[in-house]
Amino acid sequence: MIKLTEVTKSFGKFKALDNISLTLGKGQAISLLGPNGSGKTTLIKSILGLVIPEAGTITVNGLQVNNNWAYRSHIGYMPQIGRYPDNMTIVQVLNMIKELRSDKHVYDEELIDSLGLRKIQDKTMRSLSGGTRQKVSACLAFLFSPDVFILDEPTAGLDPLSSEILQSKIAQERNKGKLILITSHVLSDLEDITSHILYLQDGKMMFHKTVEDLQNITGELKLSKIVASLMQEADVHKSFQHEHDS
Repeated sequence: MIKLTEVTKSFGKFKALDNISLTLGKGQAISLLGPNGSGKTTLIKSILGLVIPEAGTITVNGLQVNNNWAYRSHIGYMPQIGRYPDNMTIVQVLNMIKELRSDKHVYDEELIDSLGLRKIQDKTMRSLSGGTRQKVSACLAFLFSPDVFILDEPTAGLDPLSSEILQSKIAQERNKGKLILITSHVLSDLEDITSHILYLQDGKMMFHKTVEDLQNITGELKLSKIVASLMQEADVHKSFQHEHDS
């Protein structure tokens, strides 16, 4: 569904993505992990067409990203921080997005009800807490039943119940054969969702493997333990490489 071939993106002398090639398929829930500055955000923005790599190609459902915006209709994107007009109400924002997507007439509004937004739909975006804004972002990402979801820190700021509701929805969509690409610093939220881990460091793809494979490699069962083990190993490798290069 998403294929990257030798994708490279630099900002000045900083190489944010270094020759990345990978394929993400149906029914997968990929946790995109790595330390700050590893290239996660650049990877997401490149798939969304918000950043243009200087080398390589990206396709979504067979459509090449460059200069072809039709592929975006297949993606439900939930940013880490959603920006909305302050003076608009929740229902006005939802209706505005529906009007912008005139190609769709059937909506998935399950989250609007389960997250309680229907009851407060006349509140302005200005008056909302960060967590409630996050709920609006979640509802918009799922509204058009896309084939692909890109969710950037989706549970950040959510109360435990709302977080559980959103995790359940993500799992439900994965079970329908959708592709989920998700970043989160709260690894416990990914425990029952993740099928694959994609780990970046210094713009390079360190690995892209199933959770089961990584459990066998590390001997750990919990996602947080797996990631801690892999990060430690990556740091050791980086230190060794630095000493070798010196």
